[in-house]
Amino acid sequence: MQLFAFGLNHTTAPVEIREQVNFTPARLRHALHDLIERDLAQEVVIISTCNRSELYCGLGCDTRPAIINWLSHYHNVPSQSLQAHLYTYQQTEAVRHLLRVACGLNSMILGEPQILGQIKSAYNTACEEGTTDRLLNKLFQHSFSVAKQVRTDTAIGSSPVSVAFAAVRLAQQIFGDLSGNTALLIGAGETIELAARHLHESRLKRMIVANRTIERARQLAKEFSGYAITLEEIPVHLAEADVVISSTASPLPILTQAEVKQAIKLRKHRPMFMVDIAVPRDIDPTVGKLEDVYLYSVDDLNEVIQENLRSREQAALKAEEIINTQVTHFMGWWNSLDVVGTICLMRDQAQEARHKLASKAKRMIDNEKSPYDAIDYLAHTLTNTLMHEPCVQLRQASYDGREELVIAARQLFKLPDDN
Repeated sequence: MQLFAFGLNHTTAPVEIREQVNFTPARLRHALHDLIERDLAQEVVIISTCNRSELYCGLGCDTRPAIINWLSHYHNVPSQSLQAHLYTYQQTEAVRHLLRVACGLNSMILGEPQILGQIKSAYNTACEEGTTDRLLNKLFQHSFSVAKQVRTDTAIGSSPVSVAFAAVRLAQQIFGDLSGNTALLIGAGETIELAARHLHESRLKRMIVANRTIERARQLAKEFSGYAITLEEIPVHLAEADVVISSTASPLPILTQAEVKQAIKLRKHRPMFMVDIAVPRDIDPTVGKLEDVYLYSVDDLNEVIQENLRSREQAALKAEEIINTQVTHFMGWWNSLDVVGTICLMRDQAQEARHKLASKAKRMIDNEKSPYDAIDYLAHTLTNTLMHEPCVQLRQASYDGREELVIAARQLFKLPDDN
């Protein structure tokens, strides 16, 4: 069987193309079956996210052109337009590509961990639909193991490289476990939504979302079991917040020094961590001069992010070394499958000889022959039986000048040199 990976991602295709080739959850299951039923693949897993759509296929024969044509028709994208953005990997390079994707080395944000969960979900869907078998089962399980090893043995995921992630990680450094803390998120855009997700994953106790439009605040708050308020209500709730993250389009500061000072007083000087991601700033810069307030601007976070990116790039080099080794291990397993049939035939042949001669040795004992004579007969005859054909073939190989077969026999049986 041959392994192929087909796909496009954020580095090869603009969002307009990626949108067209995206597989929704409902269409994903249909697509898996369609590929199998059309005999285009014997096994298939489809990974589809906002940044990539990839097909991993086990093929009995080379159906690459047909699969590309299927992909074009399935999404109603002109073939020429699709192929301009499509990449194809075969065998070893397909294995390497999946391992790099699983480890976050092929992501828009180097080392991001979300892709591994998305791959696991895609694989589970394919398993549920019965479109995987020995090859892809082994490959994807191997990719999960390698991703875990890379996370354990390198610092690829330990340093935050997004503004939202960096803000949450800094909050964790100040408060430690966030399960007893409350966060106030000001705004409801993409960055705040991402921060809310990271806080939720960190098991934050309580979340308050403030936004100019209360409907949008409620929508975001509901997703994370939070509480929605308007911007005008912030002073009433500010003292409740251990963590404040703000990102709005307001031309003027939303939080003044006086408001934060009053909140700190009500908190009895328990520390407050504040991140102002907005440009222009949402939080009066003089707030940073207050005791018990840790105020970070977007520039502060960018310095952290750039340093962490350099750290991840160093970790990525070590990750690539791990992947190279693991690609070799997987290909070794795969290549070994070619000899399984031969090994089975050899064992069957040996077992047949053993059974035949063991039966004869038992009859010798039944006929009152010495057990020692029976054992000697069995050992001698079985050895000659097993070695006869290999010796005949080796003599013929030597006669024919096929020295490579003689060398292979020495390696196979671990024979010492003539010397």
